[in-house]
Amino acid sequence: MNSELESVQQQLKGLREQIELYNYQYYVLNDPSIPDAEFDRLFRQLQDIEQRCPQLVTAESPTQRVGAAPLKAFSQVTHSVPMLSLNNAFDETEVKAFDRRVCEGLAGFSENQVEYAVEPKFDGLAVTLHYEKGIFKIGATRGDGYTGEDITHNLRTIKSIPLSLPVKAVPHFLEVRGEVLMLKADFSRLNEKQLQKGEKLFANPRNAAAGSLRQLDAAITAKRRLMFFAYGIAPNQDARVPQDTHSAVMAYLAGLRFPVARECTVVKGAEALITYYNNIAAQREQLPYDIDGVVYKVNALEQQEKLGFVARAPRFALAHKFPAQEAITRLLDIDVQVGRTGALTPVARLEPVVVGGVTVTNATLHNADEIDRKDVRIGDTVIVRRAGDVIPEVVSVVLAQRPKDTSTFTMPQNCPVCGSKAVRPEGETVSRCTGGLFCPAQRKQAILHFASRRALDIEGLGEKLVNQLVDNAIVKTPADLYLLGLLALANLERMAERSANNILAAIEKSKQTTLARFIYALGIRNVGEAIAKDLARHFGSLDSLMNSSMDDLLLVPDVGPVVAQSILDFFAEAHNREVIERLRASGVHWVENTETSPKLSENSMISGKTFVLTGALPTMTREEAKAQIEQRGGKVTGSVSRKTDYVVAGNDPGSKYEKAVGLGIPLLDEDGLKKLLQLI
Repeated sequence: MNSELESVQQQLKGLREQIELYNYQYYVLNDPSIPDAEFDRLFRQLQDIEQRCPQLVTAESPTQRVGAAPLKAFSQVTHSVPMLSLNNAFDETEVKAFDRRVCEGLAGFSENQVEYAVEPKFDGLAVTLHYEKGIFKIGATRGDGYTGEDITHNLRTIKSIPLSLPVKAVPHFLEVRGEVLMLKADFSRLNEKQLQKGEKLFANPRNAAAGSLRQLDAAITAKRRLMFFAYGIAPNQDARVPQDTHSAVMAYLAGLRFPVARECTVVKGAEALITYYNNIAAQREQLPYDIDGVVYKVNALEQQEKLGFVARAPRFALAHKFPAQEAITRLLDIDVQVGRTGALTPVARLEPVVVGGVTVTNATLHNADEIDRKDVRIGDTVIVRRAGDVIPEVVSVVLAQRPKDTSTFTMPQNCPVCGSKAVRPEGETVSRCTGGLFCPAQRKQAILHFASRRALDIEGLGEKLVNQLVDNAIVKTPADLYLLGLLALANLERMAERSANNILAAIEKSKQTTLARFIYALGIRNVGEAIAKDLARHFGSLDSLMNSSMDDLLLVPDVGPVVAQSILDFFAEAHNREVIERLRASGVHWVENTETSPKLSENSMISGKTFVLTGALPTMTREEAKAQIEQRGGKVTGSVSRKTDYVVAGNDPGSKYEKAVGLGIPLLDEDGLKKLLQLI
């Protein structure tokens, strides 16, 4: 028996030391090393053992206090009424058990009779605000529940905290309690600034808020947008403070201009509590702030007093927490996935773990820089996060649990799908496969782009048909489109013979194109429609472009080093050249050199001029007019400005016409444009 008792004591000692360390990291350093769910699991394990062996409970046990000791850098504030934590529930059974205990504690109440005030559970930092004669005097953190840190100067920088209360009828002393947090949008902006400065990113809005609030320099806090939400007051006997219900207290606080959650309401019974929980869970991703559950409080203050407290929590309240969005597991390996656009993304292969109610086996690692920044290694114990429908991601490594046999990861130099060279352009974080026309991972995207209206314009070849052609292994590259027969198409789902013939006619028609369209259709990274036209105009032939050097490319207007390198990388890949040759052999052709004809450039009054087209022209489409202007060296833009040289106006021209008149810009009708183009 003694040996068994010693074993339990050792287990308790280990658990208490672990929890104290995690408390210190979470509350004092604002740098938690494990997910909340893992902390909750350890805490409940400690509670269970202490409930079985109450003789082993000590005053120093984490179950007997809240939070952690205050930072020594701040003055200390002793709470007149302890700021206790709440007991947690994780499923409906525990919620019903809570309601049952409340009913039993109140005596005479049965199911669906007790009224509860319900509200979201903010994921921030609990604080208390002291007001004397309506003036904000002192603000403090919760600390260990009995003594907190004096952060008055920092709290004064939060604009949602009233420095003076707007009504005269307030008690001589009022203690308001609530949560300081950072809105999701402000958190994103803060991390963007941290990234720009090359500084450490915050893991989540809660850590960002805590780190911002506990700065020794209040000027730093002032620069970070924090919010305060009130969730109650310390007991106050003044008649001017509501003495009946918690919901009345919340309305009172709102009347004093304290922010309170709009989602606060009142319900009756356990079933209503669960319904509220589910409703808030459904809204969670759309809320402007992070929450990790909901809070239930017996609404009547007299009933709260009757129910009282246990060691560290009130009997009249419960936190019903959402399934953990973070969990801890082991990283077994790192694979690389290739996306539709050729982006190479490292993916963590994990020991299965439940996160947010879903079993997760894979999580994104984003890119090589993120792997290096987080120091992620194969074999590590990692924290995984999943929020809503967002792809799970590896948040951080639990360094304390790193085994000696971990291995580092290096991004591959070649595409793991097709073997083409993988390149990472300077200034970018993502490596990309250069085999765009050949790579199976990019197959659907490459074919859809090739057939799009501004490329080869194969009418009727949309996403559903491309999916069928690729999924049935009928088409592997754009060149295979020109080998399609009637039988192959007609046998596809929802493809009648007439539709198949229309597709084949559109494919045949697409064989006659322009060099600019063909270059654009290749899908070279960073080469859009305008640059494709510039390349066609400058080189005049595809072979000249394919054999060009960096120096040759940099002579083209609007082509810089990044675009030039993308072009060189694309044509350096043998797979891409092979597909291009197959396309030419299939009959895809264009008239070369026309776009560099002296008649269309050197002798033109249009070269270098900017045009805006508005309204419907009598005989030309906008695309035709645009093509004619661009062939002669002009540019067509979508908006009128002082830099516009001509506005071409057809029927019903609209506001662009009016702006051109106001700015005194020359106006042309279709005949005027044709004369300028030397077409008439």
